[in-house]
Formats: sequence, C-alpha cells, structure tokens
Amino acid sequence: MQATATVLVYSDDASTREQVRLAAGRRPAADVPPVEFLECATMPAVLAALERGGVDVCVLDGEAVPAGGMGVCRQIKDEIFHCPPVLLLIGRPQDAWLATWSRADAAVTLPVDPVEFADSLAALLRRRLSVEA
Repeated sequence: MQATATVLVYSDDASTREQVRLAAGRRPAADVPPVEFLECATMPAVLAALERGGVDVCVLDGEAVPAGGMGVCRQIKDEIFHCPPVLLLIGRPQDAWLATWSRADAAVTLPVDPVEFADSLAALLRRRLSVEA
C-alpha cells in the first residue's frame, strides 16, 4: 500500500473544503492509505495541480462559482491524461443526472454526510490504487 493518497478538493467556499476534510478524516477506511488534502479555490489552480500530477482522487464542488465542479469535471476528463477519479458534490439528489453528464465517477449531496462521503471516497481510492498497482 502506498504511504499516502492525495485528494484534491476544489471549492470556492472554504467551509465546503473544511466539510470534506472533516468527513474524510485522516483515513476514510482502514484498507486505504491516509489522505493528504490539496485544496484549490479556483479552476486554474485545479488544472495546474493536475498537470503536476500525483493526485489520486478529485473532489469537486458542483456549486462552486464561477466555474462549477460539473463543468470542471467534464473538462478535466477531456483534457487530463489518466484523469483521477472524481467525486462530485451536488446540491440536490435530482442533480445526479448532471453528475453523469459531467462524467463524475461518484456523487454525494451537500451538505456532506460523513459516512456517505467517506464510503464514496474510499471506493474511489481503492479503484485508483488498484489500477496503479
């Protein structure tokens, strides 16, 4: 198992980024490595971080402004070679079809439910780390 996993968290709202960090904790599940968070408040910061590499999972806020997480997800899926899996934070359960359109790998609703979020993040980390192995 790798020493740590890097989770990129994109939201223009610092409290949303904090919700994500608190919901995931240091380790979202016993069978995945501890996580380190890379916080981004703008789309250019997300693109720069992904270009540098080393990101295992992206958590994108679908309610972010001016660039929403759904549009950012669709763009990075098109532009980033071996794009990491994306967990999309959506405002309403009815927005799940938009998450599918954006090609997100999973979606959870805001406000973040710690159990649901940790389970979804852990599943994406397992998938990503098994592919890299």
